[in-house]
Amino acid sequence: MILYHYFEKSTGPLRSISDLSDEEAEKVLQRIKTEKPDIFLSKRPDDYVQKRRRFEGILRNEFIKMGGQPERTTPHYFVVEKCPFFEKWYENTAWITVDTDELDMSQVTFTYGDSHPTFSGNTKDGKEYRNRLYNFEEIWEIIKKYGLPQIWNPDFKYGPECYVEVQVWTDRGLEKWLKEE
Repeated sequence: MILYHYFEKSTGPLRSISDLSDEEAEKVLQRIKTEKPDIFLSKRPDDYVQKRRRFEGILRNEFIKMGGQPERTTPHYFVVEKCPFFEKWYENTAWITVDTDELDMSQVTFTYGDSHPTFSGNTKDGKEYRNRLYNFEEIWEIIKKYGLPQIWNPDFKYGPECYVEVQVWTDRGLEKWLKEE
């Protein structure tokens, strides 16, 4: 399985506001809203950092309940396969790809769709993949059953899912892209 991580080319890959303090994260989001008001990322709500922290806490707790031992407090985010939706997120979009064979899959989880709506409780359509975190084998079964959302729902017509989100809870396997501070 090939995983894609999309990012702003000038910033580089695997740079996350989740690794910043709340104050620093808010400054980054404000700068994006001011300097690049037309890109997708600038449309995030004012309480985005608080929501993101809440959902990352849910993801971490669910991973631990599954027997996971996360090496990171917050994950690196990827998606399964190419997803044109993300090409609109940044001013100068770039991406890296990682084959799952290069990762310790005991440190990787998946949601069928973005983790925020998956765990928000706001989507009450009864689909089996709501409020659910998957391991590698489990997500393969869900993908076989439903397909990749970016193919059947690229513009959100049929629900909030338009990709399979991947949470990588380790830096191992990603070293060649991680920058030294």
